[in-house]
Amino acid sequence: MTAARVALLGNPNTGKTSLFNRLCGARAKTANFPGTTTSARIGHTRVDGIQSLEVLDLPGIYELGLQTPEARIVRDVLSGADRQHHPDALIVIVDAANLARNLVLVGELLGKGLKPIVALNMIDVAKRRGWTIDAAALSAQLGVPVVPMIAPRGVGVDQLRATLAECVTKTRSGLVFQKTSPDLVTKTYDPVQLAEAVTSGQHVADTYTERLDRVLTHPFSGLMAFFAVMAALFWTLFQLAAVPMDLIDTTFAQLGSLVSTYLPAGPVRDLLANGVIGGIAGTVVFLPQICFLFFLISLLEDTGYLARAAFVMDRFLRPFGLPGHAFVPLLTSHACALPGIMAARLIPDRRDRLATILVAPFMSCSARIPVFALLTSLLFADNRLLAGLAFAGCFVLGAAAAFMSALLFSRTIGKGRARPMILELPAYQVPSIRNALMTARDQGLSFLKTAGTVIMGICVVMWWLSAYPKTDPPAEAVALRAQAAVAAPADATALVARAEALDARQQQTWSFAGRMGRVVEPVFAPLGYDWQLTIGVLTSFIAREVFVSTMAVLASDQTGGSTPGVIAAVRDMPRDDGTRVLTRATAASTLVFFVLAMQCLPTLAVTRRETGRLRYAALQLGYMSGVAYLAAFIVYQTLRAVGIS
Repeated sequence: MTAARVALLGNPNTGKTSLFNRLCGARAKTANFPGTTTSARIGHTRVDGIQSLEVLDLPGIYELGLQTPEARIVRDVLSGADRQHHPDALIVIVDAANLARNLVLVGELLGKGLKPIVALNMIDVAKRRGWTIDAAALSAQLGVPVVPMIAPRGVGVDQLRATLAECVTKTRSGLVFQKTSPDLVTKTYDPVQLAEAVTSGQHVADTYTERLDRVLTHPFSGLMAFFAVMAALFWTLFQLAAVPMDLIDTTFAQLGSLVSTYLPAGPVRDLLANGVIGGIAGTVVFLPQICFLFFLISLLEDTGYLARAAFVMDRFLRPFGLPGHAFVPLLTSHACALPGIMAARLIPDRRDRLATILVAPFMSCSARIPVFALLTSLLFADNRLLAGLAFAGCFVLGAAAAFMSALLFSRTIGKGRARPMILELPAYQVPSIRNALMTARDQGLSFLKTAGTVIMGICVVMWWLSAYPKTDPPAEAVALRAQAAVAAPADATALVARAEALDARQQQTWSFAGRMGRVVEPVFAPLGYDWQLTIGVLTSFIAREVFVSTMAVLASDQTGGSTPGVIAAVRDMPRDDGTRVLTRATAASTLVFFVLAMQCLPTLAVTRRETGRLRYAALQLGYMSGVAYLAAFIVYQTLRAVGIS
């Protein structure tokens, strides 16, 4: 006999997540509904007489009959068409402060012959507004159990468990519910009929909510408040994530150093130190940022502000074919496209969600900053003002490309009738730390289990391409080591470092990645790139910031960062014919390419995961690379035409 199954459903913003967390706690996982890319939370709980009960958290809907992906999923689950048995019990979460509207869904369930348990949530909010609900009278009127609750505080959860145990036992004993009469369905959400169960003292206007909404949803003050809240969110995000990210970075660096120290030289040591440990570090280092981001977003959602922010931003984003919900993913992508794309789960409409995912990587992420810093320093070495303006212009160009691409997608691959954004402005509440922590945990584990494994695999493959085939050290490096053997200790250290830099350059040049650079060089020649710059572009597909270290190695200087030494070395590095690699025209072309190109294979892996289709990741790669190539070509050829080389 299969495990008993309980479905949790209700309108959006009724406290479904709070109740799910109270019922299941840490015994939950995230999975996709069969045949869809919509994620669901599945947990387990225990009730009297039943060892384990599976709880399925369904998407929030207003009515069963709506032709939306969420409503179709709910209908499939209730009918058992999702390739699993139909639920043994239903719990419908109802907002006590918006009873008439929430009972529309209950009425539909009754009309289908289903007998849900009504979890009457937010009774404290209803009481503050002057309404008193008689749960027993409402239960008698509906013919189903009604349990009053305050889910964030756990009030009423024990009573719900007892009611749930009774309902599941009856269902699995073969009790068949009879079809409900149409009259009962009609009066379920009839305000006149509800008067039998709901009594109201003098209605208390929620002046606090009204005053806040006048400010937070105003076209001007709402926009200013939005920017202030988002600035505070990302400042807090960076402040909170900085310490654990640095700690993770240092820990893995030390681990790699230990492996290099205690394992004998050879391919195994190199694989562990540079491939496996480096790949894991490149994955885990993003984890604090992702967890803190979703923790803060969950807090904002619980307060009720997130719906107001989406309402305000919808006016700005809608002309570009994006919904107001897209503002969080797009802003998040300025930190990293990985959590930005994952944050697109907040968007209810699949069409809008897909458009947001496709354009999110255009937003200039923090990984591009070292590249921008290097190239703008080369472009305007003698003018810090112009360098600063060019640096800021990179972010503006990326955002403009995202919005125009979204507009293009809305008229091509996403063409069709746009789904209007229907928002319910929930009551302001004190956020639940418990919910926020569980949300952060779930999203962090989801990232590690899906994107993390792919990212590590990509890093190992790219390490192998850069490390093989092995080459003999160049004659100059051999001579330098011979000099170091008879030189003073201080001079010997410098000579050995120079020899190692030459070894690294030789290895990079004749590795598979280096040979690929020479083969692909003709493709990038119209942009002004030689084989060395082409290698920098190709290796940056691991991660954009790899470009700086790759160019530093090729320039025979291993300072490893955007220091004056690196800038000077990269600025003066020669082509095979002796001219500079990064002339002003080439530097401008490269800068534009890095602003617009999809140079992050981990992001493609996350896109594949979130959309459920490889073709969308391929479209993202092809489209962004094409736009970047065309823009870089125009910049380079135009500058050459006006005499700037």
